Amino acid sequence: MLGGKIGENLLKGHNGYGDGMKNYVLTVSCKTTRGIVAAISSFLADKSCNIVDSSQFDDLDTNKFFMRVSFISEEGLSRPELSTSFQTTADAFDMKWEIFDAQERMKVLLMVSRFGHCLNDLLYRWKIGALPIDIVGVVSNHFDYQKLVVNHDIPFHHISVTKANKPEAEARMMAIAESTGAELIVLARYMQILSDAMCQKMSGRIINIHHSFLPSFKGANPYKQAYLRGVKLIGATAHYVTADLDEGPIIEQDTVRITHAQSAEDYVSLGRDVEAQVLARAIHAHIHHRTFINGNRTVVFPPSPGSYASERMG
Repeated sequence: MLGGKIGENLLKGHNGYGDGMKNYVLTVSCKTTRGIVAAISSFLADKSCNIVDSSQFDDLDTNKFFMRVSFISEEGLSRPELSTSFQTTADAFDMKWEIFDAQERMKVLLMVSRFGHCLNDLLYRWKIGALPIDIVGVVSNHFDYQKLVVNHDIPFHHISVTKANKPEAEARMMAIAESTGAELIVLARYMQILSDAMCQKMSGRIINIHHSFLPSFKGANPYKQAYLRGVKLIGATAHYVTADLDEGPIIEQDTVRITHAQSAEDYVSLGRDVEAQVLARAIHAHIHHRTFINGNRTVVFPPSPGSYASERMG
């Protein structure tokens, strides 16, 4: 096991053990039983791999086991080589598993309507390297942020959505996602409801953000509704999108305290901040393969050492 500064450097791709080393993440889920951790550890040791960081969870309610392991291959084995060798171990426990190259950036498609706080925040984090993703495009049903997106050298796609053209509009969205190789779609305050078909096709690969008042304050102006009711805590929820609208498995949540002296406009401003932070943390967890869907819930493992480090300060 490697930790501290060495572990941070390895996860960021900088090490003092030779340029041939490669960093990987192994994710595993299966029925809980004895010997899983031992089998995985033995496999990695036999392949001259060193574990940098490891997290596991045994859900006794669902009888399911989840594990995420960050490791380096001291012999510089490729992902296909490791995957082929690991298949025997995986078959023994009927695992659902995958090995990811830690240096590969996930391709992400952003979608936004007229509220730009989440989009602006994500673009900034992406620009400084705090959110290591490959933004393959931004889709919007309005032109408000076209200039902002184009100025970041990111393709902007305007797709107007009405009741009459919704199927055609979603077909265009999916065509963009497929042509760009998008592995994740982020609804950065995209205010259109996606169809059941699109939710099912992209299951586990669409993340949405919304205020945490649901189901109390539905509809327009939820922060104004909260102000009128004297709410003392406001917050945000990031979740995977399902056909049940805002009821998908929750990835990340946070709150901020409100006092009686604050205005409805204060609620909105504070709400914007917490929404942007929660969405960014949810995306960070997903792109680093820390999230596992467990029925209607999620297992979210803590970040590995060094994974929040930015390439530059601003």
